[in-house]
Amino acid sequence: MSQNQHSVPQQPRPSGGHVTGRVVNLNSDRLCVSPKRDHKSENYEDLQMEFNPHVFGSLEQYLPPHVLNLSREVKVRYMRNILLRYFPENDRNRIQKLREYRLKIILNYPPLHREIYTMDAENFFTPSFLRAIKENTEASFRSIMAEPSTGIYTFEMLQPQFCKKLMSEVDSFERWVRGTKLRIMRPSAMNKHGVVLEDFGLETMLDRFMSDIIHPISRVFYSEFGGSSLDSHHGFVVEYGISKDVELGRFLQLVEFGRCFVDAISWIGSQNCSSPVSNSNINQSDQNKRNLSSVAFLGRRTKCEPQNSSEINREVSLNVCLGKEFSGGEVFFQGVRCEEHVLSIAQPGEIFNYSHVPGHAILHPGRQRHGARPTTSGNRMNLIIWCRSSTFRELKKYQRDFPSWCGECKRKKERARLSLMVSQQELLKREI
Repeated sequence: MSQNQHSVPQQPRPSGGHVTGRVVNLNSDRLCVSPKRDHKSENYEDLQMEFNPHVFGSLEQYLPPHVLNLSREVKVRYMRNILLRYFPENDRNRIQKLREYRLKIILNYPPLHREIYTMDAENFFTPSFLRAIKENTEASFRSIMAEPSTGIYTFEMLQPQFCKKLMSEVDSFERWVRGTKLRIMRPSAMNKHGVVLEDFGLETMLDRFMSDIIHPISRVFYSEFGGSSLDSHHGFVVEYGISKDVELGRFLQLVEFGRCFVDAISWIGSQNCSSPVSNSNINQSDQNKRNLSSVAFLGRRTKCEPQNSSEINREVSLNVCLGKEFSGGEVFFQGVRCEEHVLSIAQPGEIFNYSHVPGHAILHPGRQRHGARPTTSGNRMNLIIWCRSSTFRELKKYQRDFPSWCGECKRKKERARLSLMVSQQELLKREI
């Protein structure tokens, strides 16, 4: 289908919940810049489509007025036209291969701690953090957080027992991978020691982690980055150490995940995903099988941009140290930038260093340039969740600069303002 085509042919409606309707001609397939906050979005959970239902719920508030109050079927077709720009047929085929890859793992890997595969907030999070989430106000969030640098928040988050279970689950999965000799996708091209959590059944837990935990905070602190419309995630655990990933350089190109996806898909396509691995344990829950019905991280399909692209693959990033004995490995930050200015020099006030503490989290915009210094001794494991907003990415297409959040755009705008003032003063002097 052409990007400019606005007529959608009639589709049959099977009992499973697919969309149907007459041919509809729409005047535009663009979103509004500002959402209609008081509009209650439809429920799209019954849809069986190539996109996660949460994406449609997030986009609906941004629909133009002439579409907003039409039937759900019309709205779905309108939003699907927009989404197809980012999700051409070749990418949908790749996602199908990714689903088959995940299914191959989930049907065969025996979980060590099944209790962490579903959200159990009381046993995952510290009491003080849970109280703040339940109150769900800016004041409650700030009461447990520090803001050592603008837009960067640190706080105690995870209970020690959950951290231990998640680390042992990752170790168990790695042992299983070595035993079965299955080649797996790593979190990114820059993280060779780590695992993608969605790939072995933790997608449902991460769905709740994003919607119940990260989203309420992001809605308050990161609205300019799409924090109120997060709809997809990429969760992974990475390990740093002398024999592991020693450091992670500053994200100048910021496409490490996109490159990893392209490389991984190239070998997934060569695998016979229909044949199971050697482990014959397929007593997996129906819930885990349902996890494969969608790929939660829409961004994970990345459009396979060229390697010199500087697209940033998340709006909000959460990084939690799980533990192990270590020294070094501080995270350094160098300012928020749009894609055009990602290589610009950091200003003194933008530079910040953070030392990891087990169970403590650091939350920051995905466009905040950052990296990790070498781990000088021992090993550490970190849980990282990247959250993405399809709505924010669509709206960003219609903007030329971003002075509200890009440090360099803001400075350029200020320089232009000062230059105009000087010009005006010179003109006034001439008139006098």
